[in-house]
Amino acid sequence: MIGPVALSILEPSQVGEARRKAIALVGRLGFNETQQGKVGIVVTEIANNLVQHARDGLVLLQSKFKNDIAGIEIIALDSGPGMANIDECWRDGFSTGETPGNGLGAITRLSAFVDIYSMPNLGTAIVAQLWAKPSSNSLLTDKLEVGVVGLPKTGEEISGDAWATYQQTTRSLLLVADGLGHGPQAAQASSAAVRFFQENASMNSAAIVEATHGALRSTRGAAMAIAEVDFEHQVVHYTGVGNIASRILTAQSSHSMVSHNGTVGHDVRKIHEFSYPWSSEAVLIMHSDGLKTQWHLERYPGLLYKHPSLIAAILYRDFNRGRDDVTVLVAREGE
Repeated sequence: MIGPVALSILEPSQVGEARRKAIALVGRLGFNETQQGKVGIVVTEIANNLVQHARDGLVLLQSKFKNDIAGIEIIALDSGPGMANIDECWRDGFSTGETPGNGLGAITRLSAFVDIYSMPNLGTAIVAQLWAKPSSNSLLTDKLEVGVVGLPKTGEEISGDAWATYQQTTRSLLLVADGLGHGPQAAQASSAAVRFFQENASMNSAAIVEATHGALRSTRGAAMAIAEVDFEHQVVHYTGVGNIASRILTAQSSHSMVSHNGTVGHDVRKIHEFSYPWSSEAVLIMHSDGLKTQWHLERYPGLLYKHPSLIAAILYRDFNRGRDDVTVLVAREGE
């Protein structure tokens, strides 16, 4: 997986930089020239919109893979005035300023998938996905749709956080790991956690954490949590050690999941698997301590039903501590 790349979009010269970096990324992913051109247009339109209408604009570029087909996910975040009428704003020719108003419509036409969330006076978030080749939804094998925003501490190039998934027809496992501290040595610990997670994914969540504990002794150690979604029995089995926060949300309920104190690889007093109810309408959110825990999704009307990447992005925008690596993973059953 390549990326993510985070780019501030505050003035017009940064639009071209975003376009160049996006085209370079998809070139490495195997996009042909035609598809690269589409990516360039979408990123340009998104970035121009941030410059013209937003405050504190940010574009995230990250690779995705579906049925072994490479793709790019483009996320735009801002703290601008928001959109009072999203449907009207997407219409070609509509503009809230003195511009032609073709940008948002072009994003929709050229992208394989687009989702948007906006609140007046709070800002807007857009997610767009484009793929190197056409992909039929009927071929999808992953039961869960997963969206992640994971970025290093400001001033660092490498994040000490890591995440991974392992998906089967009847069960899906999700991991978030936070290496102790930040920088390359923290990344070494969290990467080792990912490797042992992938090698032992046939085991239950507690057994994987137990195996990883022994394997991380030569590293700084890490906080980590694993959620195993059992679709047949409608339950989530969860094992966490350290400061990974996790919740299961529905329109009617919220379950915070329990992690024990400790550092995997060094000081773990107890490894215990807890179980929580799951349903096809539920949303699972896991994040490292780079995100504040005082978020409440009900304060964002309708956001619970949006794409997981959009949920992760808005939580990152509004609750990022700004002084640590941060990873926000959101998962829900695909349609």
